[in-house]
Amino acid sequence: MDSHIDLDLNLVLANYKYNFCSCQISSTSLPQRDVSVLTSHKKNVDGIDFHYEVIGKGEHHVLLIPGALGFSRIFLPQLTGLSSEKYTLIAFDPRGFGKSRPPDRDWPLMYMQRDAEDAAQFMKSLGIPRYSVLGWSDGGTVGLILAANYTGSVQKLLVWGANAYVNEQDLEFCNSVKEVKDWSPKMRDAYTEVYGEEYLTKQSKAWVHATHNYFTQRNGDICIGSLPNIKCPTLIVNGQKDSIISQEHAAFLVKHIPNCKLIEWPDGKHNLHLQHPKQFNVLAEEFLDEGNTIKV
Repeated sequence: MDSHIDLDLNLVLANYKYNFCSCQISSTSLPQRDVSVLTSHKKNVDGIDFHYEVIGKGEHHVLLIPGALGFSRIFLPQLTGLSSEKYTLIAFDPRGFGKSRPPDRDWPLMYMQRDAEDAAQFMKSLGIPRYSVLGWSDGGTVGLILAANYTGSVQKLLVWGANAYVNEQDLEFCNSVKEVKDWSPKMRDAYTEVYGEEYLTKQSKAWVHATHNYFTQRNGDICIGSLPNIKCPTLIVNGQKDSIISQEHAAFLVKHIPNCKLIEWPDGKHNLHLQHPKQFNVLAEEFLDEGNTIKV
C-alpha cells in the first residue's frame, strides 16, 4: 500500500521480530506477553461467525476495532503490551475481514454504520454491557458511530486515523491504492497471505468504491450528525505525518464531540500504534484509567 505504511511495518518487524504474515512473535528484549496466551474464538451473531481474540482478566473490557481489510492481529503490540490485569482485551474481525469469513465482505452504502451495529450486537452476545473502544482508521470511525448510538454501553473511546467525512484529498489516496499491484511489496505480500490474491484484489477495489459512495451519495458525510451524540470521554490521537487522511479531520472531531480531547503526535503516521507501540500503550492506559491530560 502506501510507502509510509510500509515503513511503519518495517519498524514493527525490526523491533519485535514480528512476522505479520504468519502472526507469530518472539521477543527477548521487551516485556510484552507471549502471543500464545491469546485465545481465539468464534461467535455467531445474526448468522455471521465473528472471529475474535481475547487476552487479560481485568474488569475493564476493551474492544479493539481494525480498519479496512484489517483483522485482530493488527493490534498485536496492544494485545501483548496493555495490562492484562486491568483489562480484558477483545480484538475482533469485522464481517468479511480476517477469519470472520464466510460470508465474503460486501459493501452497502452505510457500511460503517453496519459495522458499528455488528460490534454492538457482538459485545451484547458476549454478555458485556459496558466496555471501552480503541478504533483505528475505518475502525475509529466505526467506534464513533458505535459510541453515538450506544451511549449506555461505550465507557471510553480512543480513536486514531478516523474521519467523520470524506473529502477530495481522501479520495485521492483511495484511488492511489485501488490496485493491489500498486501497494508496497511488504504490505501486498502480508495481506495477500491473509486473504489470497483474488480476494484481496476484489476487496481493495470494493473498499475504494464504497468510500466513493459516501462522497457521491452522501456529500462526503459518513457520520457528522452522530458526533454530538457521543457522551463518553473521547480521545482523538492525530499523527501529524499521517499521509492517509487529511489533517483537518482530527480538529473537526474535537470541535464536534462534546467530551473530547486531542493529542497531536508530531512524528506519528497513520498506524502509529505499530510505529510507536510502547508510547501508544502508555497513552492508552492513562486515558482508559483516568482520562487526565496526557503528553506525548
